[in-house]
Amino acid sequence: MSHDGVGSRAVLRATAFLTAGALAVPLLAGCGSDEKAGHPLAGPDIAHVTRDKVAEGGTVKWAVDALPETLNAYQADADAGTTRVAQATLPSMFQLDVNGRPAVNPAYLESAKVIETEPRQVVLYKLNQQAVWSDGREIGAADFVTQWRALSGKDSAYWTARNAGYDRISKIERGASDLQVRVTFSRPYADWKSLFSPLYPKDVMGTPDAFNDGARRKLKTSAGPFRVDKVDTAGKDVVLTRNPRWWGQPAKLDQIVLHTVPRDKRTTALADGKVDVADVDAATAGRISGAAGGTGTGSPLAGGGKTSAKKLRSWALAHGLEAEKVEHAGRKKLRKAITRYLEEQAGLRSYEVRKSLEPAYTQLALNGAGGVLADERVRRAVARALDRKELAKLVLTPLGLPAEPVGSHLALEGQPAYADNSDALGGQDTKEAQALLSDAGWVPGGPVKAEKKAGKAAGPESSTKDDDDQSEGGKDGEYIVGEDDKNTDGKNTDGKNTDGKNEHGDGSGRRLAQDGKQYTGQAGAPGAYAPKGTAAPAGAVNGPLAKDGQALNLRFVLPTGAGSETLNTVAGRISAMLEKVGIRTTIIKVPDESYFKDHIAAGDFDLALYSWPASAFPATDARPIFAKPAPAADGSVNVEQNYTRVGTDQVDQLFDQAASTLDEEESRDLIRKADARIWAAAGSIPLYQRPQLVGVRKTLVNMGAFGFQAPVYEDMGFLKKGAKVSPSPTGN
Repeated sequence: MSHDGVGSRAVLRATAFLTAGALAVPLLAGCGSDEKAGHPLAGPDIAHVTRDKVAEGGTVKWAVDALPETLNAYQADADAGTTRVAQATLPSMFQLDVNGRPAVNPAYLESAKVIETEPRQVVLYKLNQQAVWSDGREIGAADFVTQWRALSGKDSAYWTARNAGYDRISKIERGASDLQVRVTFSRPYADWKSLFSPLYPKDVMGTPDAFNDGARRKLKTSAGPFRVDKVDTAGKDVVLTRNPRWWGQPAKLDQIVLHTVPRDKRTTALADGKVDVADVDAATAGRISGAAGGTGTGSPLAGGGKTSAKKLRSWALAHGLEAEKVEHAGRKKLRKAITRYLEEQAGLRSYEVRKSLEPAYTQLALNGAGGVLADERVRRAVARALDRKELAKLVLTPLGLPAEPVGSHLALEGQPAYADNSDALGGQDTKEAQALLSDAGWVPGGPVKAEKKAGKAAGPESSTKDDDDQSEGGKDGEYIVGEDDKNTDGKNTDGKNTDGKNEHGDGSGRRLAQDGKQYTGQAGAPGAYAPKGTAAPAGAVNGPLAKDGQALNLRFVLPTGAGSETLNTVAGRISAMLEKVGIRTTIIKVPDESYFKDHIAAGDFDLALYSWPASAFPATDARPIFAKPAPAADGSVNVEQNYTRVGTDQVDQLFDQAASTLDEEESRDLIRKADARIWAAAGSIPLYQRPQLVGVRKTLVNMGAFGFQAPVYEDMGFLKKGAKVSPSPTGN
């Protein structure tokens, strides 16, 4: 799971709040259970055309973040590149449609259904009679059996990442013919459609050695429109070529090359023509759109060497060149940087941005393992301080995407299990947030004991020095929101009124501090990253909240590096919202490579932003994310993937019931009830569905931003000369 753990149980909550949460859940869940599934907020944007308009042949270079560590999707270090290879080369019995719902994949299945429920659940798979592995062998029961045995969890020699569902199978056998596979379950399993997708051949799953090592860098046998030709570790490429034994519509492309390009190098790689398609961030998407619209084409270099450095610098900053590279550069360096920028803009005119919403959402995670946030009332206060609609607009409106806050932890709009259960917690309400904090004992203006700066910080430095420069700005990578020298009457120390706005009066002139420095730019929030001496936002409580001599201050841990700008902006706006109710935040910036492992999974944070993908099978896939942490045999605490360390027995029971009923409507109702209880516990607050921005060569069709929809690899290719792209019936 995206940004894709460890900690102690949350303390017992006050009875009044338990009661309020429990009463809210059944009422809300009852209303949601009668709702019909709607449609996704945004459909796929892939330049859809029929196959007759796609040219034969060609190679597409598709950017990936890294060379996959393994081609075995069931190992712990499988990543997005692993998934892409599996989609193109291996069978999936079911695949997601545009609404994020599992649908039979006709390339491999004629049908699959539950044929018996008593005394045991039995599923009968009828395979496509043409489906064969690339070595000519029919896909059949032997492949199902070896995958079940490898993933059942009964043999520890297999280094598997998960066994959910496979551990409920009691036997697999041949049906009435070789094209039929009977799967019998020891316990009812609602999410049986999640199994055998992808399906690996028996030579991969048959022995622990083959499973653990054999498919890490090679996949000798496949059964998709493409096959793995080679994994080039030197060139950091995975080369997929057309599978000559594919029985479906033949792939239009000769090759798909998954080429490693770090996120911060995507703009240059596209401009130089080194890749044809790449997921991009908002800044690169803006560059591509600007190039297509002709912006950035007017050269300030026309005057030869006569143009002043000041004018060159002004042009460079206005066109988005990196400030740190041009603010103090001389004229020669400025001319060189601008020349390169103009060359890139010319190259980017061959591309366009295709956009949708990812089947994933960004959340604010609140660590309830201990400390201040172990108190449910404080977590609820944090949640009630947030204007989730504003945060969604902040990210999505500038991109032209629907800006609706996500109302469920367990499904997204368009999926059958989706229902907005956020009322179980309540919407933005400053007075209610302050009342919750007061009830928890946090009062404004209370005495605060003088403390040395925290030595064990989640930031990049661990120094415990308490120098003057630290007291005024924090260590590098750390910035305390609201810790300013200001009077309580809303004036600066010079007596002037301030409201956090820039010279234009719109509050958009500041960016979140990076490495302890202040920068100016777009998307600032009033008071969120103000320099020393700026007053708190209007409506903020007077003085810090305190309890037992301790100020209420939460450590907000964020990643640095390419692609983190959006999270930083969102975090700044959240900090401003929390400041209004008296909650201060210390922004701590950490390197990308340590963000998840050393902070999120290790529980070294109070607040954090990271994402989870949506699943068509939440009873199975979401359970470990929200399961109540439990003591392990070695004395530690097993949190599975519940990095907020907040869970309840009721939620666990609802997941178990949802996974064990074969009544789809009942299972959906149970999932919605579980979600309402997750909202009430306030361990994580869904904010917005992630934008999906893909830079694609204009001549490429049937690929781009897929949303929920599974890619159809055999239809991807280059548009025939003279053919035109018609609006897709499922497109944006």
